[in-house]
Amino acid sequence: MAKNMRLLWCAGSPFCWRAMITLEEKNLTGYNQKMLSFEKMEHKSKEVMDINPRGQMPTFKHGDLILNESLAICFYLESQFKSQGNKLIPDGAAEQALMYQRLFEGFALSQKMLDFTYYEGLVPEEERHESAKKRNKEALITELKLWEGYLDKAPCCLAGKTFTLADVTVFPSVAIIFQCGLREERYPKLAAYYNSLRDRPSIKATWPLIWHGLEPQDMLKDF
Repeated sequence: MAKNMRLLWCAGSPFCWRAMITLEEKNLTGYNQKMLSFEKMEHKSKEVMDINPRGQMPTFKHGDLILNESLAICFYLESQFKSQGNKLIPDGAAEQALMYQRLFEGFALSQKMLDFTYYEGLVPEEERHESAKKRNKEALITELKLWEGYLDKAPCCLAGKTFTLADVTVFPSVAIIFQCGLREERYPKLAAYYNSLRDRPSIKATWPLIWHGLEPQDMLKDF
């Protein structure tokens, strides 16, 4: 069934990781895939640009259908393969409402994480401004504290007792934050969430290749 699916992806991208986790959760293993390199600008190659004019990752094909947005891929797979694998959208109205709320709030977490880490990691030190660094840091800390509070009520999963698309969306950002050195003792609820899901089969099977054998960085050690 998955043999007519093809995924173009880049290692370390939380957006690609979402799609890969969903494919695993729906038991759609054996799909065709190709890992591209951001460093070599392979995401801007003709192969990608012909089907994804923005040159973003991931790019997914199912037969003649093409989807170039990570959440579009996730929702499509859940919709088309509802009865296969694990259900990722709960039936209950309250659980479903909470899932959608946390899923879309995940954009704020990932954006604030990217704002800080990209500024620290990609902007040359001589071009950085202390005010921008402080603003990015304060915004991320505020967001982390918000999610810490959310997880006080739902320590295992973000929308009830079962793993949902909210977790598919948010977990990759949380994992990157801890890989960047966030101290677990300062955010114990986030740490418990991260550690409870990191060995989930779908997450373990798709764990970013570039992280294997690497120690966490220290970018967020002072948060």
